[in-house]
Amino acid sequence: MTSHAELMDSVYRRQRYIYDFTRKYYLFGRDRLIAELDLCPDARVVEVGCGTARNLVKMARRYPGRQFFGLDASAAMLETAEKAVAHAGLIGQVELAHGYAEALSPNLFGETAPFTDIVFSYSLSMIPDWKQSLRAASAALAPGGRIHIVDFGDLQGLVTPARKALLAWLALFHVEPRVELLKSLENLAGQGAYFRVLPGRYAFLLSAPGGDLSGI
Repeated sequence: MTSHAELMDSVYRRQRYIYDFTRKYYLFGRDRLIAELDLCPDARVVEVGCGTARNLVKMARRYPGRQFFGLDASAAMLETAEKAVAHAGLIGQVELAHGYAEALSPNLFGETAPFTDIVFSYSLSMIPDWKQSLRAASAALAPGGRIHIVDFGDLQGLVTPARKALLAWLALFHVEPRVELLKSLENLAGQGAYFRVLPGRYAFLLSAPGGDLSGI
């Protein structure tokens, strides 16, 4: 039976070379999430499903002096991420590790201190057990830590042909919008959580205390 890591390697072994160029046309909201992080000076930030490290590089440049970590299930993607981090001159500020989101822990990076912020950027829609991933993230946070998410919405604001075409395209890459998650998050709005749905319900952004998401 093919593992999720092997599946991700098969999907991205070649895609990783054009990933950042092609995804900018439909992974909307990533830069807005980064701009609105408002990280504390001693922040320890991990991106779950960091891919090519595109977001990590942008975060590290925007928030110098903070410590960043990137976790990904694809060893192939991490090869590209390592090169991107080195090219950006961020070795030492950005640490990378191979592993599953469902087992997220500072131990994966040889660390003991918890994270202050955890970022999921279009990764929950690809993680098989996304509920366990959120539970693991909540457990890995320091008191007062926050989870930040940008991902596909339920697409209900799109016309039917466009919605069906997009879902078919996403399925090619084993991406499945988490409609159940979106419904749960909408109930958190105004309860210490920042929540926004983009036009067409194409995608959503969330920033919330980790404890709010542990029971979803």
